[in-house]
Amino acid sequence: MGNATFIVWRESVEAILIIAILYSWIQARGDGRIRLRHLWLGVAGGIGLAVALAAAMLGFHSRLAGATLEAFQASIMIVAALLVTHMVVWMRHHGRTLKRDLESGLARAAEETGGLSAALLAAIAVGREGAETVLFLYGIVAENPDGGWVDLMLGAAFGAGLAAMTAVLFMKGSRLLPQRVFFRISEVLLLLLASGLLVSGLEGFLNLEWLPPLVEPVWDSGAVLEDNGLLGTFAGSRARPALSVLGLWLLYWAATLWLLRRKPAPAGKRWSAA
Repeated sequence: MGNATFIVWRESVEAILIIAILYSWIQARGDGRIRLRHLWLGVAGGIGLAVALAAAMLGFHSRLAGATLEAFQASIMIVAALLVTHMVVWMRHHGRTLKRDLESGLARAAEETGGLSAALLAAIAVGREGAETVLFLYGIVAENPDGGWVDLMLGAAFGAGLAAMTAVLFMKGSRLLPQRVFFRISEVLLLLLASGLLVSGLEGFLNLEWLPPLVEPVWDSGAVLEDNGLLGTFAGSRARPALSVLGLWLLYWAATLWLLRRKPAPAGKRWSAA
């Protein structure tokens, strides 16, 4: 429940801030070519994309069994981990210019095709956040199948409520929760969650014998570390790791830290990279 609350909180905050930026720009422009109905049409479309993805995931889940289901769940956990990592890296490099990039995108839309382009821009922005949320929540369920859908939905609802309150604080300029502090702390937690999902996905392929262990275990720290404890669940730490999984986990962190530290793309390419 806690992981679901956090991921929905973070993703919903981003979606709400994007909607707020687009809303303010449309209100300020007021030339009639792009109206609020175009924004809400795009938001509805983005939510629809996320719902369609969730329905497709559940449909696949219900039709698969045995090794095929295990492989599907392991794949989704890895994809979710990589997708969320990409989102964190992108926000690190472009978060400061997000408002400007969105407004310039809307300005181009107004000049070219007007409201429909604005709706598409909103749908893509909201749909991306929704897709990330769906994949991550499915990964959490696949990682802990005994956790229950009820707890997941309660956690998601609580996260959405927190996101609404957080967005209000941001828009009012509250000093209680500065945006920079929120996003820096949450990006660390997101990366830890992503690394945990990555390890679970890799272990799924290890159990299917699709990934060789190389050496298993590399060490045994079972006396002080539990796989289902806080570090195991939250960050992917293992008491008896296989060398192949450990190596890929270290490669993930090395690549992620490098991506976070590298220089961002030129300004002209920022929105297209989203």
